Amino acid sequence: MGSKNKLKRFRENETFSNVVQPTREEIVGGEFPLKGKWAKDFFKNDLPIVLELGCGKGEYCIGLSKMFPEKNFLGVDIKGARFWRGAKTALEEDNRRVGFLRTQIELVDQIFAINEIDEIWITFPDPQIKFKRAKHRLTNPDFLKKYEKILKPKGIVNLKTDSEFLHGYTLGLLEHLDYEILHSNHDIYKNEYSPKEIVDIQTFYEKQYLEKKKPITYIRFRIN
Repeated sequence: MGSKNKLKRFRENETFSNVVQPTREEIVGGEFPLKGKWAKDFFKNDLPIVLELGCGKGEYCIGLSKMFPEKNFLGVDIKGARFWRGAKTALEEDNRRVGFLRTQIELVDQIFAINEIDEIWITFPDPQIKFKRAKHRLTNPDFLKKYEKILKPKGIVNLKTDSEFLHGYTLGLLEHLDYEILHSNHDIYKNEYSPKEIVDIQTFYEKQYLEKKKPITYIRFRIN
């Protein structure tokens, strides 16, 4: 994508009612007004909130919102030019249960209050295979602690990835931490029991992986 097109999307995002773009200073300074008030002040309802971390173009937020009309969905990504597509689609469809937040994922525990979130989806994150990048893996112990803070008791986390490495790393970690693994699958499209929400929604990147015959893995677990 050219820089001109990116700038155009950034400008459009600023006009979208379903996009929130706080500064890092606002968040870490404790001045972010939506913390603890996302349902009431942003979605303007009292429905449960589901996060998609690293939401990309927002396909999962849009898709899940159509499957689960009783929930709100919020996509989180630092790349606003990507989620522009999802935000625009949600507005065009007058889907008020979908929103997007531009920020670093490591700040989630400062953006959401304790027990404010019902469920988390992590879709095709960078597996950060090199050891020195382990601190950036979205399922490492530090991130799991952040999710534990913002999720309601027994909250659910979903990981969908093409990375066998990340799948195995996460499974091993969950077993070590004694988290409850609800579902684990090494190839969702070869399993007739795969939940509808993991096979009926495909992201832009997932379609590319499938063209290369890469198996798509999935883990659903409960934060204790």
